[in-house]
Amino acid sequence: MSTQKTVRQPADEVEETALRIEKDKAEQIIDALNTDLANAYVLYHQLKKHHWNVEGAEFLELHRFLEEAYEHVEEGADIIAERAQALGGVPVAGPSNQEERATVEFEGEDVYDVRTSLHNDLEMYGDIIEDLREHIQLAGNLGDPATEEILRTILVEVEEDAHHIEHYLEDDTLVLEEATH
Repeated sequence: MSTQKTVRQPADEVEETALRIEKDKAEQIIDALNTDLANAYVLYHQLKKHHWNVEGAEFLELHRFLEEAYEHVEEGADIIAERAQALGGVPVAGPSNQEERATVEFEGEDVYDVRTSLHNDLEMYGDIIEDLREHIQLAGNLGDPATEEILRTILVEVEEDAHHIEHYLEDDTLVLEEATH
């Protein structure tokens, strides 16, 4: 086994590709994609945490929803990473690099009540939605309709999951609280 390590592409360099997007434009798009990728993994870990820790009368439904939500985030992250690579970039991959690169912040290790957890998720979703919209516009302005379309598709899924969380946070419920005597 060889112990020699050869760097094939430094993480901060963009290579020319067959996609024929000018290097300076590709650099801007890859930068945006890496932010989206980093944000996705911060959200992924927070949703996973909430999936592990959810309790209460609606445990099973929320447990399943959170699993689906983090799976959606992971699928989108994979698509984003592959697009960044296709454009000649290196997808941000390490946890510390992702945390540093993200524009959203993990809520921390403490376990919160379900409503607080979901509220924190919804806030993060909102920030990610705003970034995705900006990056869709950026890709369009830079003449990259494929990235624009990829991000639009991801945005639809992100907005749908955010909307579901919004429904969970409504004050109307079929679960009755026990009367205190």
